Amino acid sequence: MKKALLLCVLAALAIGSLSANGSQDEMAVEEGKVLNIHCWNTEFQDRFNAYYADKVPADVTVNWVITPNADNAYQNKLDEFLLQQENAAADDKVDIFLVEADYALKYVDTPYALDVIGDIGLSESDIANQYGYTKDIMTDADGLLKGVSWQACPGGFIYRRSIAKDVLGTDDPVEVQKALDSWENFDKVAAQAKAKDYFMLSGYDDAFRVFSDNMTSKWVEGNKINIDPAIEQWIDMTKTYTEMGYNNKANLWSAESWSGAASDGRVFGYYGPGWFVDFCLGPATKADADGENAIGNGSYGDWGLVKGPQGFSWGGTWIVGAAGSDNLTLIKDIMITLTGDEATLKSIATEMGDFTNNEKAMAEIGKSDYSNAFLGGQNHISEFLESAKSIDRSNMSPYDQGMTEKLMNSFSDYFNGTISKDKAWDNFYTSVLELYPNLTR
Repeated sequence: MKKALLLCVLAALAIGSLSANGSQDEMAVEEGKVLNIHCWNTEFQDRFNAYYADKVPADVTVNWVITPNADNAYQNKLDEFLLQQENAAADDKVDIFLVEADYALKYVDTPYALDVIGDIGLSESDIANQYGYTKDIMTDADGLLKGVSWQACPGGFIYRRSIAKDVLGTDDPVEVQKALDSWENFDKVAAQAKAKDYFMLSGYDDAFRVFSDNMTSKWVEGNKINIDPAIEQWIDMTKTYTEMGYNNKANLWSAESWSGAASDGRVFGYYGPGWFVDFCLGPATKADADGENAIGNGSYGDWGLVKGPQGFSWGGTWIVGAAGSDNLTLIKDIMITLTGDEATLKSIATEMGDFTNNEKAMAEIGKSDYSNAFLGGQNHISEFLESAKSIDRSNMSPYDQGMTEKLMNSFSDYFNGTISKDKAWDNFYTSVLELYPNLTR
């Protein structure tokens, strides 16, 4: 309920207080000397420091306000700042804030997010090579683009090469993909893996994004909660995998999940996009966290990537300029450099593993001799190319994050066998209606 009310407050107060007509011109001031960037981890900070920091004017201080995502802390803190934006001192105002796909729409349709073209000043040519879906997600009801991203996020199945050799007799991506090219075949390999004392997946939530991204309808139709058949398929598959011992009963992001990727781990593979490969899974495989990213440090390098049974996308991070910022010139240059400059996006892709948001650049790297050390020298960009072109996020709604979290929480006990499926659904609806009292079952 708190989140739903806050969403309404954000929209209502923004419209009433920031400006009568939504114009950034009424708040125009000289360029500021403090650039406040709000985010939830160091992913964007790492890329900013590597590819932009040396362009920041010497008299400008970059202030990172990093609040972890856990328990919705990041959004709660960001919302507090945005609600105070009009009356905040110039050096305290939010200049840039980041959003994820699951809750992007919460901010897109409020005046707190500036129009990238009309307010900040990017041109159509600056963003011409960006993947269409990354712009669609951040386009408001009036057709205004409210944020840009340096990444596109097609996903794949990231598998352990040594386990693939043991189970399938090969670790070659072409052959592994043939073995996993349908859910029926994926299930067969899961049984083969179990016979050799491996887990096909780490836990309950590993395959969720493959199914949720392929929903053909939205979580909410009108004001009614809608359960797409793809969600039912994920539930049935996960229940079967739990009962058959095909997963390790771990929750996403847990220590138990990551332990399956350690040198002595028994997990065949994980689903994820480019950011998951190098920013999440890569570090989890290293026996020496501070050691070199090299074969021999845990299971690092003992991995490969294939499309798997079904293409999908997962997540993404968008850079948003905040209404009231006094650093529009700097924000514009940051956006152009990190999301529109082809050379920069090539560097981010080859040096940090992201599948970046430039169709031309990704096509070139996909055909090059680029190799990813974590993936055993594989050019994973080439694996993602076709999936990236076909991403369609028209199934998004402002309720995606809440629905996803409540579904996962409500069904863990069902997967474990401690409650019935009907009870899990009751728990889901109860928790969702508490969060979104405007909806109906």
